[in-house]
Amino acid sequence: MTSATLLPAPVPAPTDPQLAVAEDLLTLLRTTVTEPRPDEQLEALTLAVAADLPVLLWGEPGIGKTAALTQLAETLDLPLTTVIASVHEPTDFSGLPIVGDDPETRGVPMAPPQWAVELVRAGRGLLFLDELSTATPAVQAALLRVVLERRVAALQLPPGVRIVAAANPRASAADGWELSPPLANRFVHLYWVHDREVVVRGLGGVWPRAELPRLLPERLSEAVAYARRAVCGFLEARPTLIHRLPSTETRRGGAWPSPRSWEAALTLLAFGTAADVSKGVLALLVRGAVGDGPGFELLAHIDRMDLPDPESLLADPASAELPERGDLRQAALEAVVAAVGARPRRERWEAGWAVLVRALETGAPDLLVAPATALAALRRDEWEVPEAVERLAGVIGLAQRAARSVDVVTGSPKSAAPTAAFTSGSPRSPRSPRPAAPAPAANSARTTATCR
Repeated sequence: MTSATLLPAPVPAPTDPQLAVAEDLLTLLRTTVTEPRPDEQLEALTLAVAADLPVLLWGEPGIGKTAALTQLAETLDLPLTTVIASVHEPTDFSGLPIVGDDPETRGVPMAPPQWAVELVRAGRGLLFLDELSTATPAVQAALLRVVLERRVAALQLPPGVRIVAAANPRASAADGWELSPPLANRFVHLYWVHDREVVVRGLGGVWPRAELPRLLPERLSEAVAYARRAVCGFLEARPTLIHRLPSTETRRGGAWPSPRSWEAALTLLAFGTAADVSKGVLALLVRGAVGDGPGFELLAHIDRMDLPDPESLLADPASAELPERGDLRQAALEAVVAAVGARPRRERWEAGWAVLVRALETGAPDLLVAPATALAALRRDEWEVPEAVERLAGVIGLAQRAARSVDVVTGSPKSAAPTAAFTSGSPRSPRSPRPAAPAPAANSARTTATCR
């Protein structure tokens, strides 16, 4: 029996005092804090993670994608597992075949990689697939089931695992590839850019804090109904956008519309509504799911959905609630004019003027010029000019516009002279009535004073 020679344990070398001081300095440099700070791209990322949708961060090298993911994992208290896709083989995701005792009856199982086993053991985590645009087409194909079905070889990743990837544009990637359309269509694409104030403040030791959105329990059912109504209503009007594969290879590697990505947009819209996020955050998410063009169209459709019903405004002009945002306010006023034009009756025309007066009382007068001109053009010759016109005339010079519109409609110059009655805000002065059919006795005074 041979005895083994026991070697003395190595004695650690004495630490150089200057290296110890250097470590202290590095510790101070790496110590940072976070603060609540508005950051739309970070808010969009956290909402997509909360919605359990795979996210792909696009950005130039060194822009801070990896740092944002690291900070997100720390804030959410999720173990971060980083997998550099480009340095792996397809079998690292689909599994390595392991021959057992009886392969003819039991088959050949596919052994999962260690990182997947650890994720399953933890039951939760943030899987970060980095450098996705440098992964070969074969590796991208192997990632399809990982991203969509959350399967790695024979393992099913638990529901507590979220997936986020990062990629550089092909022009700035090391030996980069365009993403395959099937893989690209599985992600919500967010384009990561630097914000000067965030970078400066972060280098000073304070970075924005990544926080999960606060979903309001009482709004969940309403949010789902709203998202379904928005997406389904839009696709009914634009059925050609249900599935549109881009024509170029580069655009196929980004966000584009398909039933799968519309489902993602619907989910994000529901989460954004329940969390009451800003329009900017919602725009980033919707465009990241279905692409810029379809995303902008959906957002415009949503804005129109939020407009008040023009018939309700005409029914009670005095208490009309108009949107605060200028473009939405003007769209609501144009909808009122269109509703009057669809069913032109004198009382509806007068109610339309009352709505414009309400808009003047609650908002900027310059938005009234176009709808007022269009409403004036709807006037029939036998309709009297309502008193509401005088309140608008002094602000936007409505009289001349109304007169010119009447001339165009009737082909008569008779309204050119009496426009002075509406060019100022002063009380009306009596004038001889214009030639017209005899008016009822109850309206004779008003006809004499106003309709010339």
